[in-house]
Amino acid sequence: MSHATTPKFERLVFRTYLVVLQNAPGTAMFRNFYLRRPDGSEFDAIGDGENACAFFVSSVLVMLGKLKAVHGTVKSTLKDLEESGWVHVDEPQPGDVLSWEPKQFHDGAHGHIGFYLGDNRAVSTSTTHKVVAEHELHYGSENRPIIGAYRLQNWE
Repeated sequence: MSHATTPKFERLVFRTYLVVLQNAPGTAMFRNFYLRRPDGSEFDAIGDGENACAFFVSSVLVMLGKLKAVHGTVKSTLKDLEESGWVHVDEPQPGDVLSWEPKQFHDGAHGHIGFYLGDNRAVSTSTTHKVVAEHELHYGSENRPIIGAYRLQNWE
């Protein structure tokens, strides 16, 4: 007796990923990440959205199984990207992770990380609005240089 096999659906992870990035602007869900100090007190490690870029990028990639852990810093996110098989590329394509040059803020210099959407557009967290925002690749008149672009070769 033969058993008919039911065809399985194929996950289109990269296509889903690109749509997640397009739909992300406006969300405030990456605005807070709490830690407990050794003395038992708690604090928001990303300052109510002021430093949420690594939390946003790493959370999206963990959700899709393309990064090992959720991170709170650009440095630890970039390290995990490299350890997870992402490679540095010269010309960004939609879906690539971008790292911008550190910028001086009231509490020191901070790097920034986000995603390339294509057509000179990117998506990352806004320190001003404290939500995920779509913006020009180099932030318009700010002209913030990109210091790294990373791509995962095998999504499916």
